[in-house]
Amino acid sequence: MRQLFFEHKKHPLLPFKKFMLRVFFYFSFSLLLIVFSLGIGTFGYHYFGEIAWIDAFYNASMILTGMGPVNEMITVKAKLFSSFYALFSGIAFLSTFAVIFAPIAHRMLHILHFQDDENK
Repeated sequence: MRQLFFEHKKHPLLPFKKFMLRVFFYFSFSLLLIVFSLGIGTFGYHYFGEIAWIDAFYNASMILTGMGPVNEMITVKAKLFSSFYALFSGIAFLSTFAVIFAPIAHRMLHILHFQDDENK
């Protein structure tokens, strides 16, 4: 469990197999975030937009990836949900990207710190 958290700069570099386990854990967490976000959008578009489940999923997927809405929202509740879901989706997309690349960026910075210490 300890290898899932980031090591301090004074600690040795994590072995590659444990690093890959860390990457897998963070990638899995980001997949859960995507599934959770799609679930919120699908349910909301189906309930507030009164559209079929497959169309609600399609609309939620398109909003979550930044492509834009597919179905026109007619009612005020549907337009409000669509607006707030679009704002949420922007944050969720950026958060997912950050979670996926955090272990990779940390390892690169850790390696660069070791190289900097060797030059002193």
